[in-house]
Amino acid sequence: MERSPGEGPSPSPMDQPSAPSDPTDQPPAAHAKPDPGSGGQPAGPGAAGEALAVLTSFGRRLLVLIPVYLAGAVGLSVGFVLFGLALYLGWRRVRDEKERSLRAARQLLDDEEQLTAKTLYMSHRELPAWVSFPDVEKAEWLNKIVAQVWPFLGRYMEKLLAETVAPAVRGSNPHLQTFTFTRVELGEKPLRIIGVKVHPGQRKEQILLDLNISYVGDVQIDVEVKKYFCKAGVKGMQLHGVLRVILEPLIGDLPFVGAVSMFFIRRPTLDINWTGMTNLLDIPGLSSLSDTMIMDSIAAFLVLPNRLLVPLVPDLQDVAQLRSPLPRGIIRIHLLAARGLSSKDKYVKGLIEGKSDPYALVRLGTQTFCSRVIDEELNPQWGETYEVMVHEVPGQEIEVEVFDKDPDKDDFLGRMKLDVGKVLQASVLDDWFPLQGGQGQVHLRLEWLSLLSDAEKLEQVLQWNRGVSSRPEPPSAAILVVYLDRAQDLPMVTSELYPPQLKKGNKEPNPMVQLSIQDVTQESKAVYSTNCPVWEEAFRFFLQDPQSQELDVQVKDDSRALTLGALTLPLARLLTAPELILDQWFQLSSSGPNSRLYMKLVMRILYLDSSEICFPTVPGCPGAWDVDSENPQRGSSVDAPPRPCHTTPDSQFGTEHVLRIHVLEAQDLIAKDRFLGGLVKGKSDPYVKLKLAGRSFRSHVVREDLNPRWNEVFEVIVTSVPGQELEVEVFDKDLDKDDFLGRCKVRLTTVLNSGFLDEWLTLEDVPSGRLHLRLERLTPRPTAAELEEVLQVNSLIQTQKSAELAAALLSIYMERAEDLPLRKGTKHPSPYATLTVGDSSHKTKTISQTSAPVWDESASFLIRKPHTESLELQVRGEGTGVLGSLSLPLSELLVADQLCLDRWFTLSSGQGQVLLRAQLGILVSQHSGVEAHSHSYSHSSSSLSEEPELSGGPPHITSSAPELRQRLTHVDSPLEAPAGPLGQVKLTLWYYSEERKLVSIVHGCRSLRQNGRDPPDPYVSLLLLPDKNRGTKRRTSQKKRTLSPEFNERFEWELPLDEAQRRKLDVSVKSNSSFMSRERELLGKVQLDLAETDLSQGVARWYDLMDDKDKGSS
Repeated sequence: MERSPGEGPSPSPMDQPSAPSDPTDQPPAAHAKPDPGSGGQPAGPGAAGEALAVLTSFGRRLLVLIPVYLAGAVGLSVGFVLFGLALYLGWRRVRDEKERSLRAARQLLDDEEQLTAKTLYMSHRELPAWVSFPDVEKAEWLNKIVAQVWPFLGRYMEKLLAETVAPAVRGSNPHLQTFTFTRVELGEKPLRIIGVKVHPGQRKEQILLDLNISYVGDVQIDVEVKKYFCKAGVKGMQLHGVLRVILEPLIGDLPFVGAVSMFFIRRPTLDINWTGMTNLLDIPGLSSLSDTMIMDSIAAFLVLPNRLLVPLVPDLQDVAQLRSPLPRGIIRIHLLAARGLSSKDKYVKGLIEGKSDPYALVRLGTQTFCSRVIDEELNPQWGETYEVMVHEVPGQEIEVEVFDKDPDKDDFLGRMKLDVGKVLQASVLDDWFPLQGGQGQVHLRLEWLSLLSDAEKLEQVLQWNRGVSSRPEPPSAAILVVYLDRAQDLPMVTSELYPPQLKKGNKEPNPMVQLSIQDVTQESKAVYSTNCPVWEEAFRFFLQDPQSQELDVQVKDDSRALTLGALTLPLARLLTAPELILDQWFQLSSSGPNSRLYMKLVMRILYLDSSEICFPTVPGCPGAWDVDSENPQRGSSVDAPPRPCHTTPDSQFGTEHVLRIHVLEAQDLIAKDRFLGGLVKGKSDPYVKLKLAGRSFRSHVVREDLNPRWNEVFEVIVTSVPGQELEVEVFDKDLDKDDFLGRCKVRLTTVLNSGFLDEWLTLEDVPSGRLHLRLERLTPRPTAAELEEVLQVNSLIQTQKSAELAAALLSIYMERAEDLPLRKGTKHPSPYATLTVGDSSHKTKTISQTSAPVWDESASFLIRKPHTESLELQVRGEGTGVLGSLSLPLSELLVADQLCLDRWFTLSSGQGQVLLRAQLGILVSQHSGVEAHSHSYSHSSSSLSEEPELSGGPPHITSSAPELRQRLTHVDSPLEAPAGPLGQVKLTLWYYSEERKLVSIVHGCRSLRQNGRDPPDPYVSLLLLPDKNRGTKRRTSQKKRTLSPEFNERFEWELPLDEAQRRKLDVSVKSNSSFMSRERELLGKVQLDLAETDLSQGVARWYDLMDDKDKGSS
């Protein structure tokens, strides 16, 4: 906007003079410094300036007539002149609108609070987010930081464009070899953050922020291609939207955040003011087209499901998964019908009113679907189905827009929006939704499909889908996510490999990848000039039948004319993989001998639990959704969604591992003990301290030993969050202060990736010493078939100094409670929950003043005796005591499908229910040193009566009696050989090669002989022959008055395997003769020749007892 010289400056803060003493009514020329020789009076220069301004204005108007003259000179009609004039006026109008919008936005940002206070009568849409929403905070401190950093960001952008972008543009095309940035200025108006919203209750490993950003900048970027005298650029820009920032994963080391992810949940609004040749983009028609193309480019980079990932730590694991995580779920959208639409078609200049030709656009993020057009209908029936991936809950919205199809511009009939969180909460929504901005309603059925890693559900899903009528595409049964990581040793590009019409020399390829499933093909980016490319991209496919479909992978040069390698992978292979995941190298065919491709493929079954279909009303009852109903919103699932039938934990629930840490021994530790004032050098009394995942462990002290052997096992629950380390420190135990003997660290990702680590680690910060650790990752398995074998293996590898080993991992997801009792009958409590298993407990957060709290918290517990332990849950009110309790025996999980219970549980108080998911995973060790067996034992002699072991193996040595009875219910099975006249003893013999120990477990006896009136008080004595000294003698505890005692005690002898095989084990069952006598009554004995015993299996067997004179050897 021009201003005449006589006008005063505008009162806008941007245009105020810098000197406050200047008169506001003085023309701009008066601000020039007066000539000293002229007495301070402006003379000639002002008159010359006015004359120049008049000549310039006249010249501009004269230039407007040049196109008219040229049109007449070449003989063009007046129509061309009028068309050009209309084009210019349209361009001018678009430019003026953009400049006016920029000025208004800048004025708002310059004094936001003052304008907001003056214009509180504005519509809700115009108010900033911190005024409209109470949970959005105004972060002015953050804007001050951005304003301070803005000039330095401008310098960085100038350097980036000049040194990185410009050379890339020049090298991309020969015609752009003179391309340069002539001006790069971000301006003085920084980006502003209008409001910040922090989402509580999300995953514990992440921090989730929503930033309401507004950029109304005076940015100026000019480019030039000197060869063609072409100049273009941008002068001013507006960008408004909600940017979601996710800080994950949180790690236990600086900087505490592994990476930052940024993306727009919905498309931001964009307005660009062009200069130079790009002024043509402001022509009506081209303006909206150019903005749409730029927004498409931004959406492909920063709008869900695309994310900008900035790693903050080196060697970050699963970068592709952080950039493109698994979807939270799938929503199947049934676009059924609409009714009561407005009529938009008019005939005879509006005298005759027609109907409409409606169609619908269904959108979620960047996923858009268009229905077919129904001609001449105000109550259309579409009956179409679409499937969309949901990545963020809350935040994403399903949007349906209805239009009337016209030859020129389609008329808008209305829209509806629905947050996907409501679909997740209700599982199924079937309702008529009113259209905003128009009239009428649209009928949608929305189904939330959970992602399962259970291949057994696939057949049920396929059978269900066969009965579903879906168009234009059949319903999907699964999704496939392909994480394309990298390739190695791709073939070099030679002229012989190209078709004859393409002449290429020998060079490194520019590889890209095409992935296809049936007729759906997706392409990766091209990586230039390398035969070992790294892509780190993710691709997603819907699968109709994974049993018959294949993934076709083609690695090509960027010209698409040359194939560098190929791979065809039947998806049925994933159905047999653990957790439906393949994470490995794949050999390429039609490629080099060492050419291979690394990919991670994750399949998930799309499952709609029929029990989750909770309709808001019963069909046929009052309030059901009848087309002719007067109140179509009665019983709407949107306003009052039904109670969920199952929990909805995030994708990280149940993904924990258990790390088993075996501290074996150390060597060459330094001596710290001194005697007689340091004249006599002693040794050390070492012990080990371990720190991991916020927990600490400590071994026992070994006295006076520089080469100690601890042989202790510790277990800790860990996640796959990168950056974690196992910290190990060795100390010398003293009376005052313990002396430091060294430390070492082990990166947790090393163990989680390999599954097992057995190493001697050099101790740091000391002259000498090393420590022997054995680390194993135990991944929970959702099957009870291996539980008894796990219990048996744990009993064999159990060390005397360690706590009882865990056999399972219990994961609890505590979602919510309902109908809790009121405090004093009228007031809502402030409830929290405590979860307890054994001596471990977890307390949830407290939810203020509600009888229906939502916690959304998870906890994990190590389980040692799954048959007898139970989960104890208490719901308590802050200051009010117990509101209800629940006891869940874990034995119920052992018989549940997938060892999982996911439902509502009634509290013992009789009032109130809790919705939780209890999931058990069996911890199977792959590196225990115990050979696997399948219940097939060899009978060695008639004196050996073997138990068929229907329950899978011996119980744990420290198990309680009820659990042992439960697991030994088949002891007296009629299928077994009958016991001898003196009874039987049950033993397990095994040689633990890793510890160089002979292990014997005495489980119990049965059918012992009763010589007197009262039953005996039996115990078992073991002697390793030929030695008869105390060093080889072991004995169990004594059981009172029983003929079938249960001991379950473990004994060890340290000796080499070859020596053990030369020994005999003498087993005697004895009883005290009387209280006052030291005599022992022999109830029976058996002598086992270890050379004839298989010590590798560790199988429990029954042995017949004999008289002392008989001593039979089995």
